[in-house]
Amino acid sequence: MATDDLRLRDASAVLDKAADENFPVAPFFLPRAWREDLMAVYGYARLVDDIGDADLDRGAAHARYLGADPGAAGDPLELLDAFEADLKKVFAGQEPGHPLLRALVPTVRRRGLTPEPFLALIAANRQDQLVKRYETYDDLVAYCELSANPVGRLVLAITDTATPERVRLSDSVCTALQIVEHLQDVREDLGRDRVYLPAEDMVRFHVQERDLAVPTAGASVRALVAYEAERARCLLNEGTPLVGSVHGRLKLLLAGFVAGGRAAVAAIAAAGYDVLPRPPKPTKPRLVREVGAVLRGEG
Repeated sequence: MATDDLRLRDASAVLDKAADENFPVAPFFLPRAWREDLMAVYGYARLVDDIGDADLDRGAAHARYLGADPGAAGDPLELLDAFEADLKKVFAGQEPGHPLLRALVPTVRRRGLTPEPFLALIAANRQDQLVKRYETYDDLVAYCELSANPVGRLVLAITDTATPERVRLSDSVCTALQIVEHLQDVREDLGRDRVYLPAEDMVRFHVQERDLAVPTAGASVRALVAYEAERARCLLNEGTPLVGSVHGRLKLLLAGFVAGGRAAVAAIAAAGYDVLPRPPKPTKPRLVREVGAVLRGEG
């Protein structure tokens, strides 16, 4: 298989993760230019995650694209350093080596994007390599400021609608979506030796890590998940006025983000807050109902 074909295949594998999200990444009703730019940013965010979590084969592919030492394939921190150097080429007017970074170049130039949100996503993945547990809820929120909030800020930048108040509201929504995703993936994250449930809350609800490694959650784990899900729901409600602050197709897109979070929280609740057998995922009918509720301004 030719090198270009390999690059296209590997880039597509990263972008295919869009189907697993709780919300529409770049739905059909948006202008084509917005869709292309949103997918470029989404591809970047998923690529950073993939580099941080890469197995040896995928790590070797990333190292090759980035011109890194082949020995970096098994070292996520070294790969992230090489990736950051490649990202900086985007903002220096040079051609990056990674195909998904090359796809990002037109978006950065067209929208006048700055490097800060992209660098924050790399910082979040570096933190994932070094920090496996979070002592407090505030610690977790600080992590979300790196891992989730930059994506919302990029959406506002792409659509030329960023204001300080909208950024604040977007941050609430994005932090909520990240917390919900962590709740859905408790079992998967534990398999990677990561726990995103605050340690102080685990103590409060008498939950130990071994309680997260069983097939079905006990009452204490369910109570803890319910508590964190309510925090996410409150954050979503705090951020919901973002939807009413814009108009047209962007309003529908942002309603989809909020509705995706609400539907995911509802799916977790419908599972009795037992997230251990499998990640509770919202159904499409529930998502559609939530979109309608958000657009009508219902809590």
